[in-house]
Amino acid sequence: MDNQINVSQAVALRISELLKLKNMTQYKLEHEACLSHDTVKSIMKNKAKGVNLKTIIAIADGFQMTASEFLNSPLFNYENLDI
Repeated sequence: MDNQINVSQAVALRISELLKLKNMTQYKLEHEACLSHDTVKSIMKNKAKGVNLKTIIAIADGFQMTASEFLNSPLFNYENLDI
């Protein structure tokens, strides 16, 4: 990636990728992850200032995977992130 993205953007892109891969809706993810619609919407619309580890674990759980599996994407490679 030439353009770096922030962590919240990387999380949103990863969620989009997994929603397509698992043929899930955002609503189903919210339900499975026990997260509010506002929380997920703010991440997806890049309104979140950051995403904490608790939220990442909940999202990963919603996808029935570990946080490590969720973060196992080139999106989270240090050189791709604006930290």
